[in-house]
Amino acid sequence: MEVSEVSFRIIADLLEARTGQQLTRNRQWRIGTALAGVFREHGISNVDQLVCLLADPASGSLAQQVVEALLNNETYFYRDRSVFELLDRRILPALAEKRARSKRLSIWSAGCSTGQEALSLAMIFAGQPNKWDGWNIDIVGTDISEQAVKAAQQGVYTQFEIQRGLGVGQMISHFKETDRGWQASDKLKRMIRFKQKSILEPSTSIQRFDLVLCRNVLLYFGPRARMQAFDRLAEQMCDDGWLMLGAGETTVGRTDIFRPTAGNQGLFIRSSAADTMHIADPSTPFVRRRG
Repeated sequence: MEVSEVSFRIIADLLEARTGQQLTRNRQWRIGTALAGVFREHGISNVDQLVCLLADPASGSLAQQVVEALLNNETYFYRDRSVFELLDRRILPALAEKRARSKRLSIWSAGCSTGQEALSLAMIFAGQPNKWDGWNIDIVGTDISEQAVKAAQQGVYTQFEIQRGLGVGQMISHFKETDRGWQASDKLKRMIRFKQKSILEPSTSIQRFDLVLCRNVLLYFGPRARMQAFDRLAEQMCDDGWLMLGAGETTVGRTDIFRPTAGNQGLFIRSSAADTMHIADPSTPFVRRRG
């Protein structure tokens, strides 16, 4: 789809102003594909016509639809298995040791999309009832997309969605097949609270998180928005809390607030905190098991 420079800039500026995400020229193709449904619903034939409608002061709902459509909500259960193996085998046991006295864990899934990451975390805890008996596990999933958060709160997934990352045993153990799709169990849902929130917003809560997963969220942020995001994440973490980023993301050269942990790719700690990263064998990098 042909997009003029002016129209492209207006749409890109709208997305960045609302979400912090940048739409670069090499991702221009997303405009036509992502907005196809918006075009059909409103009888819009091209991007220039859309931009004219967005100029109307009463176009608030349309602007939000455009932003929602342009967000990348790609996710699936246990996305990047090596990350969840690291969480299961080393990070969560280390947190259990550090929080043994309070028996409370707070985990934030930032940019949770439709909820699969948060539910994958909950399944780890649910699958180890003896180990986590008596613990208060609080998983908070947030996303800027209202539609994604509503889907996460419902916890219902299509056959295609439920099979992305889950085996038959996990499906049967933690979900129930209904006329609407596969419904997450009440046991999982009790561990998770989903709410709409931008990671760029200041926190209004006193809650601090032991672990924050913010994976593949900052990839398309500009330098200023990324720096602001790191500030907000740090504000909402415990002093000795850990931050998990996506495989293509890092704090190195981006912020001084966090620093990498030795031998654990993607895992960071606040620079002001003492490195209390005692996980299994801290001198040995985590190696994913085969088979």
